[in-house]
Amino acid sequence: MECHVGTLCLRIHVGSARSLKDKRQVIRSLKDRLKARHNIALAEIGGQDSRQDSVVVAVTVANSETGARMALDSAHEEAVSALGRDLEEARIEILPF
Repeated sequence: MECHVGTLCLRIHVGSARSLKDKRQVIRSLKDRLKARHNIALAEIGGQDSRQDSVVVAVTVANSETGARMALDSAHEEAVSALGRDLEEARIEILPF
C-alpha cells in the first residue's frame, strides 16, 4: 500500500494588523476557508505571539503523489487569492510514506 504525505508551509506577514487580534482574525479566516474547500488539516506553527507574522502549515495524505500535490496546489492558489501580498512565501513538499 502506497501513500504520500504533503505539506504546504505558508509564511504570512499581515501588514495591516495593528494587534494580535487583527492578525488572528486573518489567520482564522484563512484556515477556515482552506479547511472548508480542501481535504487538508491546518495549524499555525510560528509567530503566535507576533503582531503581524505567522507560519501556517497545511497537511494532506493521499494515495499518490499527484493527488497530494493537486490538493496542496489548489490550497496554495486559494491562499494567494485570500492573502495577496500578505503571503510572503509558500513551499510544498511531498514525501512517500
